[in-house]
Amino acid sequence: MNFRSGQHRGATLVELVMTIVIISIAISGVVGAFSLIAARSADPLNQTRAIALSQLYFDEILSRKYEQNTPDGGVPREEGCSIGPEIGESDREDFNDVDDYDGLDESPPLDADGNPVDPAYQNFRVQVAVACAGDNVGLPADDAKRITITVTDPSDNEYVFAGYRGNF
Repeated sequence: MNFRSGQHRGATLVELVMTIVIISIAISGVVGAFSLIAARSADPLNQTRAIALSQLYFDEILSRKYEQNTPDGGVPREEGCSIGPEIGESDREDFNDVDDYDGLDESPPLDADGNPVDPAYQNFRVQVAVACAGDNVGLPADDAKRITITVTDPSDNEYVFAGYRGNF
């Protein structure tokens, strides 16, 4: 048997080294892409939770009166636009009008009764700001309040939601 007559005996050392280098470069690119995808895989879940959390707070806040002395049903309308809790309303269960929530900062988030919302929200933070902003929606400044809710997720991403409560 003559091995020199055109038959190959195998790969040379140089060919093996080149193959290993090319495969390692390809693998490092693929691993880098997977690590980028894995790092962002929690973002959609946190975004969904932030939306649900803001909706929970909006439902509670928007169900309150516009002003402290506004009668049930809103008639007659209370004039003016005050911001901040009144004397004696330091606890959330005492909040009875929209502006009482100004400055609320909770981590972990709590429901209206002061209980933790859900263990899944343990590392979330909710901040509320209220401002007189009727002029933002084409009304006199005292006739609407802007409620801004900022939800911070465990990755320190902030989601800002805003809504208006009119004086009607």
